[in-house]
Amino acid sequence: MDEMAFFGLVYVAGMLLMVLQLLALVWVIYDVTTKQTKMSGVEKVLWIVLTFLFTILGALVYYLVVKRGRRYEEGEIDAGEIRVC
Repeated sequence: MDEMAFFGLVYVAGMLLMVLQLLALVWVIYDVTTKQTKMSGVEKVLWIVLTFLFTILGALVYYLVVKRGRRYEEGEIDAGEIRVC
């Protein structure tokens, strides 16, 4: 593999990584601000800052902790909440 092809491949991989980081950041900001209605303002800012600093890793942790747990989304029942039909 010649030198130009290698650097071209590294350039494309870097660009794809930057696009993935931007998408992860935009997704977390959108989800925190629009869908997490029960989350406090401090937690929202904390998740946005953590995702800004750690991008893909921060978005992955956000997904595992918040989205899979579904503890902040509207319409979900809290452990102490009683629902009467």
